[in-house]
Amino acid sequence: MRKVAIIGSGPSGCFTAQGILKARPDWTVDVYDTLPVPYGLVRYGVAADHQGTKAITRQFERIFERQGARFFGNVTLGRDVTLEALRAAYDAVVLATGLSGDRDHGLGRAEGVIGAGQLTRALYDHPDAGRLPDVRGEVIVLGNGNVAVDVLRLLAKTEAELQDSDLGAEASAWLAGRPIDGLTILGRSPAAAARFDPVMIRELGRLQGVSIRVADLPEAGGDKLIEALDGLDGLATGPRPVTFRFGCRPAGIDTDAAGRIRALRVEGPRGPEVLACDTLITAIGFCCDGSLGRDALMAAAEDAEAGRIAAGLYAVGWFRRGPRGTIPENRAESLAVAQRIVEEVEAAPPRAGAGAGILPAGHEVVDWAGWKRLDAHELAAAIAGRCRTKITTRAGMLTLCREKEDAR
Repeated sequence: MRKVAIIGSGPSGCFTAQGILKARPDWTVDVYDTLPVPYGLVRYGVAADHQGTKAITRQFERIFERQGARFFGNVTLGRDVTLEALRAAYDAVVLATGLSGDRDHGLGRAEGVIGAGQLTRALYDHPDAGRLPDVRGEVIVLGNGNVAVDVLRLLAKTEAELQDSDLGAEASAWLAGRPIDGLTILGRSPAAAARFDPVMIRELGRLQGVSIRVADLPEAGGDKLIEALDGLDGLATGPRPVTFRFGCRPAGIDTDAAGRIRALRVEGPRGPEVLACDTLITAIGFCCDGSLGRDALMAAAEDAEAGRIAAGLYAVGWFRRGPRGTIPENRAESLAVAQRIVEEVEAAPPRAGAGAGILPAGHEVVDWAGWKRLDAHELAAAIAGRCRTKITTRAGMLTLCREKEDAR
């Protein structure tokens, strides 16, 4: 029997497992994650108010409950097991850990300049996140992609509009208490080159309590994104101003005596401008946090475009292609890599070794049953108006994952 290890249980990792087991149901596929919980980006990256998108986890559950994949949570590559040990124990190893670092904006450091990843991890109760930052005053969201829209939408919503999300009590109170005077979403590109999903732009048209202005729009000419943006311009459901600006290249920041940002200097369509800014949230993409040496691995890959790093070693998702692509796009790529893995593994001699034996003696691994105990607890503990209450610490997660075992 052939054995495959997948490092990372987010969408790309799960889709790869799905593809391999559909083609070869008798293979062993072990999915490892550094967290005690599965689903990665879906749990901690997809916006808390987009529960329809998060529902894809029902499909992923079938991979473990019907197709036979095994889950090994609370296992960190490089700390609990080495890549070399995995490659020796499995016929193929797939890196699907994504990208978690905020890309450098090049504007310098200042109080009030916050990465979108830093902010959303804290909002979505990631156990490794820092405290929720101080967001106030005139807020500029720098970026022309869907993460920027997510941040803008959550900051603009009223408490009533956050019903049925999975925001925790602390994040909910934080959002309700933000003293925000205005929200501007600003991008370097012209509107026609923005990477917004038109569906997400149209969703902003349902916001309550905002007045939206979209500047510097060209004629739509059948362009769905321009049409969606044009449909927002002039929307007035309340007092909070929301502005879209395009073609504005950031040139620098100005700070006050305490070191907090007070203005963003840009080169705009009509020349240099100074925009009042008390908080700058950068949503310009993600990069490797340096923990797995991703950049060096992909630079030396034998066929990076096809996801093959070396014989028996593969990459999928954002780890392979960088921070771009929706969940459906990553699904197609992951299934293609899965097919290549099946073909190449069958053409190579089997590897010796057993995946479970490579972890340190006594290391606490969370299996699928442990995750389901935690999942049931979070659903049952949901506060009013929310669909679940996430456990926010690794220690708390591990305690609940083993709860019933300890009771026996």
